[in-house]
Amino acid sequence: MNTPHPALHLSDRIAELLADPAALPSTWTAHPSWRQSLAHGAPGIALLHVERAATGRGRWETAAAWLSVASSGPVTRGPDSYLYYGAPALTHALDCAARARPGAYRTALAHLDRAAAEDALHRCAQARARLARGDLPALAEFDTIRGLAGLGSLLLRRESGGRALREVLACLVRLTEDTKDGGDVLPGWWTPDGPSGKPDARFPGGHGNNGLAHGIAGPLALLSLALCSGMEVPGQQEAIRTVLAWLERRRSGHTWPYWTTRNHLRPGLKLSAQRPSWCYGTAGVARAQQLAALALDDQRLRHTAEDALASALSNTAALAATTDLSACHGLAGLAHIAHRAAADADPPGAARLRAATALLLDTAHPPRTDPDRQARHLLDTAGPALLEGAAGTALALLAPATGTAPTTGWDSCLLTA
Repeated sequence: MNTPHPALHLSDRIAELLADPAALPSTWTAHPSWRQSLAHGAPGIALLHVERAATGRGRWETAAAWLSVASSGPVTRGPDSYLYYGAPALTHALDCAARARPGAYRTALAHLDRAAAEDALHRCAQARARLARGDLPALAEFDTIRGLAGLGSLLLRRESGGRALREVLACLVRLTEDTKDGGDVLPGWWTPDGPSGKPDARFPGGHGNNGLAHGIAGPLALLSLALCSGMEVPGQQEAIRTVLAWLERRRSGHTWPYWTTRNHLRPGLKLSAQRPSWCYGTAGVARAQQLAALALDDQRLRHTAEDALASALSNTAALAATTDLSACHGLAGLAHIAHRAAADADPPGAARLRAATALLLDTAHPPRTDPDRQARHLLDTAGPALLEGAAGTALALLAPATGTAPTTGWDSCLLTA
């Protein structure tokens, strides 16, 4: 048995401080979106306690209490819901619990499954209508957080082989077809807005987003994970290769930029690279590329992805820009991705990625650090959220610190597995 890394103590202490829903201050819980937000609220904290209960580190009573908070009122569905909010967020949390406790929440999940399928089919109809008009897509049409890639990750867990999932995959395949706009040939996922999803004067010609949270790496990961599971629609493998070719043209050494602008399409401009992270940058993109390599059984591509990830995670200058612990863009998230990637790597690549994981854990929780003080400081400064706060930090640290795979597969909401 592997000896747990001391960062596990930090994960445990965060969970202890977040054990009682009634004890959390109203400054966290009073926001109207709190109960339904996977990213910022109760469903995300529930995920932490579900995973801990499933691994034997926590109590099912605590997980059930948090799931009760998340399901204690009307659940948003339709156009205002997405993987990280409303019915899909609750479905993901309950599904993780049901995987560890077969038969649990069966009735609730049956109702939620129907809602997810109906909403996904409606989203696909909207995407097809947009294509028929010749318009460019919004990020929220296809990304992981708000779009079809995120909904598809849920359907892949809940409805393998179903009509709604096939429709989502077909829409994402069409998304990879080139389009023309203003004399430029653009990838089909080029959005007319800025990275915020809103018009932005800094992006007068729109942009092509490369990130795993908001860009094309999300659809790439979903198409690849579906193919690995045996789910394939016409054009899926070609779509994966199209995205891979785009990312290869954008790559600078072992790094990828967050996004590509119209100016970056012109020759002679050097692309700048930013910090590695799950949401944007090399860690998320490299993991998506590794998943694509596994789906296509492409050993060369797999080695390229693993080398890029290991190199990024040993780059002192790049890591210096990583200044927090969060799952989204911090050290815990990087450790989780490195640990997941190492499990799928060949022996040399796995050794480098395991070494990177250990270094990241040491940096996240340095030796002789008081876990109680660190946990309380994290809650005070970052709050309890899944993506950018303490719950996500604790959850992302759990698997790498114990040298295990997530028992519930909670990280499918990140499209890293």
